[in-house]
Amino acid sequence: MKKDIRAYGYEELKTEMLSLGEKAFRAGQVYDWLHVKLADRFDEMTNLSKDLRHRLQEQYEILPVSMVERQVSKLDGTNKFLFRLYDGNMVESVLMRYKHGNSVCISSQAGCRMGCVFCASTIGGLKRDLSASEMLGQVYQIQKITGERVHNVVIMGTGEPLDNYDNFLRFVRILTDEHGLHISQRNVTVSTCGIVPRMLELADEKLQITLALSLHGSTQEKRRALMPVANKYSLSEVLSACDAYFEKTERRVTFEYSLVHGVNDTDEDARELAAILKPRNCHLNLIPVNPVRERDFVRPSRKNALNFKNNLEKSGINVTIRREMGSDIDGACGQLRRRYAQEDGAEASGCGENPAAEGECGRAGWESHNRQD
Repeated sequence: MKKDIRAYGYEELKTEMLSLGEKAFRAGQVYDWLHVKLADRFDEMTNLSKDLRHRLQEQYEILPVSMVERQVSKLDGTNKFLFRLYDGNMVESVLMRYKHGNSVCISSQAGCRMGCVFCASTIGGLKRDLSASEMLGQVYQIQKITGERVHNVVIMGTGEPLDNYDNFLRFVRILTDEHGLHISQRNVTVSTCGIVPRMLELADEKLQITLALSLHGSTQEKRRALMPVANKYSLSEVLSACDAYFEKTERRVTFEYSLVHGVNDTDEDARELAAILKPRNCHLNLIPVNPVRERDFVRPSRKNALNFKNNLEKSGINVTIRREMGSDIDGACGQLRRRYAQEDGAEASGCGENPAAEGECGRAGWESHNRQD
């Protein structure tokens, strides 16, 4: 079985080159081809000898992340990509253009097993984890296809990143390595539904990435009704893990809150939410939910969403309503994949049967909060 060379860190690649009888400096050349020039094939690495390229081809592979379809919003330039992986599974990624730079939202798994009731990405269950190489491949392909530099990366697409912890962590380290694209850790955000042991482990890594918690409920009971993970980890445990992350990294935590009309958007919810967040150095991102055919959830009106936001602001909470982007294309994560599966007659990974599958990035585009101090 060939080894996935794009998933090796810089020092690890040195060891691999030495094992091939090559000088250590060859690792720098190969790493540059993979993570700066973004090569997809060994025959592109023209400053390597033909013999070395042949041996690399024999022993290693660069896992393909191949574009199947691209949609471009006429409203704001948002790009939606559908990528095919080596085994036929498909994932979606989004490029969002802001004045401060380009943000890319990627998927970390094909499907999801977390079971959040308002999110259709989980209906088809988890197909498999993505490798670090496949996560990198989404970023690299978008940069190659558009010819534009990626400045911010959010891991908020399909999947729970902390359920794929080792691959996620390797992805972040390579993405931010000084020998590669060298995207600042402060420009990377990871969203989690609240897997407490992994949150604490991530805090101990002392990275400078932003942690975003999918909160969605102002009490343990309300959160448990929406998110099965709350049956395992209580709200108090999750909040304590967020506090630990802030204490160890000095990075402000972002809380994501999907507004569902009549479920968690009342004045009482706003008061309870304010009580939770006021003692914390954090930002709250409100996300009016997109309807999902299998569920009865209703998106709140603009007026109700603004009222909810205003109630929180009166309590001193730093809060925004996520700005809608790419509304004229298959904006919600999973829609493009679903439509392709229906037209092509092939099941797309994770939610070929899902009507409006959504990761955190896709409901309305992600209003970047990466520019924190």
